[in-house]
Amino acid sequence: MSSKLLAFVVVSSLVVLTAATIDLNALLNYAAQPVPAYITKDNTGTNAIDDKVATLGRVLFYDKKLSVNNTIACGSCHKQQFAFGDVALQSPGVAGSTARHSMRLANARFGTEVKFFWDERAATLENQTTMPVKDHVEMGFSGANGDPGIDSLINKLENVGYYDTLFTFAYGSAVITETKLQTALAQFVRSIQSFDSKFDTGLAAVNGNLGVNFPNFTAAENAGKQVFLLPPPNGAGCQGCHRAPEFDIDPNSLNNNIIGNLNNPGTPDITVVRSPSLRNVVGPGGASNGRLMHDGSLVTLLDVVNHYNVITFNPNVNPNLDNKLKGPNGTGQNLNLTTTQKNNLVAFLQTLTGVAVYTDERWSDPFNANGSLSVVPLVSPPTVIIDGKTKLMIMDTVTTGDYVVVRQNDGTLALRRNRLSVSATGDTLYNGSSWVIVPGISNANFKGTGGNKQ
Repeated sequence: MSSKLLAFVVVSSLVVLTAATIDLNALLNYAAQPVPAYITKDNTGTNAIDDKVATLGRVLFYDKKLSVNNTIACGSCHKQQFAFGDVALQSPGVAGSTARHSMRLANARFGTEVKFFWDERAATLENQTTMPVKDHVEMGFSGANGDPGIDSLINKLENVGYYDTLFTFAYGSAVITETKLQTALAQFVRSIQSFDSKFDTGLAAVNGNLGVNFPNFTAAENAGKQVFLLPPPNGAGCQGCHRAPEFDIDPNSLNNNIIGNLNNPGTPDITVVRSPSLRNVVGPGGASNGRLMHDGSLVTLLDVVNHYNVITFNPNVNPNLDNKLKGPNGTGQNLNLTTTQKNNLVAFLQTLTGVAVYTDERWSDPFNANGSLSVVPLVSPPTVIIDGKTKLMIMDTVTTGDYVVVRQNDGTLALRRNRLSVSATGDTLYNGSSWVIVPGISNANFKGTGGNKQ
């Protein structure tokens, strides 16, 4: 086993061992993650990421209670160790298997396409998040075929203790609605990002200039980058649909002539016009993140390159082929890539794989192996009103006139004059049960607020 893969396995194991508690006093960072300056596409819209809401979204994403029989969660089909895809050809649901291969979700935010699913039947990511929940096969709250509807799920969740805490924390109210479910799940999914690949290191080193050689790339990887970027006949024209540096799908793209239909092999599936980001198309060290394309018909990156190298299609069977994949006479393209060009292109695509997305705690399953969840509720810190004007939250420093209220190393609050400690026995303002007035201070009116404070 390579040292890189061993480290990945070890870190993954540590995440599994430690990611079983949601501490509302120590939120993980979802909203303020650094994004490279060269990443400019973003489909967030008005649902900006908030740490509180995304934290709720994480719990919902992994909670099997969102399925009718408590066996399937979003995370059952979209697994962190596979860049939030699945190695199964069809992911299991509560009443069968998914109709298509599960799409990877990493970097779903960073593109201009706002529609989701392979066939773009969801107008937004928010709409998409509850569609599997309301699907008879996937999670079972369809409201048809004898299934309970989404209202039954909401009633179910309202009787789960930690959701009372989490929804109140995120939204200021324990009331659960489908819109709140969608908002939280979409924020969590959009928070899943990966910009620590070999490609990102190289692009940063050349100040975002895609066209020049990257100093950290091999000759084959730099040559493969040119094959990706350049249109035929000098390259493969991949950039026309999968737009670097985000590697998102062009919203105007049509079908790519992969028309397999897993549930009905006799009927071509020509409605597929979307693709996940090409980032993390393979895992660390080149390991598979699952089969490729909506029908899982391709297994390796070389299979993909060979598919696009020669497109053979029948317009009567597939009238939806993207024009960029047609040759000069309207037939399928023939790129005539050499074996070296193909291998170089594969080498380049492997540079798009990141590291942290596979192990980062913020995107990991917070549930214990037995399905339980530990939530540490928000602890309201002691507060103090100074002259009836300023409320002090512990950890803050508040100035009032010549005096400053600070938190000391031992956790107590102290009054300091001109930022120098008052050397009197009464320096401690809150002793764990009551507030104490510092002797000799007559021009400040202190009183505690909240329970058990005087």
